[in-house]
Amino acid sequence: MDVDRLADYSRVCGYRLGSTLPPTYPHVLAFPQQLALMTDPAFPFGTAGLVHIGNALTVHRPLPVDRSLALTVSVGPVSAHHRGAQVELVTEVRQDDTIAWESTSTYLSRGASAPGGATVAGKEPVDGPTPPPMPTATWRVPADIGRRYAKVSGDFNPIHLHPLTARAFGFPGAIAHGMWVKAHALAALEGRLPESYRVDVAFRKPLTIPGTVRFSAVAADRGWDLGVWPGSGERAHLLGTVRPT
Repeated sequence: MDVDRLADYSRVCGYRLGSTLPPTYPHVLAFPQQLALMTDPAFPFGTAGLVHIGNALTVHRPLPVDRSLALTVSVGPVSAHHRGAQVELVTEVRQDDTIAWESTSTYLSRGASAPGGATVAGKEPVDGPTPPPMPTATWRVPADIGRRYAKVSGDFNPIHLHPLTARAFGFPGAIAHGMWVKAHALAALEGRLPESYRVDVAFRKPLTIPGTVRFSAVAADRGWDLGVWPGSGERAHLLGTVRPT
């Protein structure tokens, strides 16, 4: 384990340093394998403009920093989407030959066509309250968070790095990584998460940076309902749930 990289990641996302990995960190460890799959000629869609629209992860048990991990990444179902087509990448992390952590990341290829026979995806995952509840906190997201997160995660998608490169892909400016938003939300709940739990989020409205947003965490079903909203308006950047397993 590269403890310096882990420390840098924790600082960027807001986690405290501890003896176990932050719940979102295995996604970073698996990202090189994900990228290798997405750039393989057999992958169903091109990587340019691919948008991360959802992520569900399950922490079966805390992962000690000083233990070795075995990671596998595979391509899951491809399905139609009302804005194009989507594909899932499935990651499993094993420790002592048992699955300790797993996740499914859903990526949208806007305007693409799903292969023949692909099913139509259901509604985008995770519903949340509208209008938003009273905020738990206000975040001021700096203009360089995309570049800072890219350095610690390895995700250098140009839509996150600079307004000019983001506009080339149809965004009004650089946007924050969805997984940074998710990580920052979970960091706010450190010490209040179950021992074993699932976190399911949908990335909705892109969070253009710099920006000021409202974060909400509401206790529900022995877990939490999460949301990140713009400073004004009711279309969420992120909606999610945390539930014990």
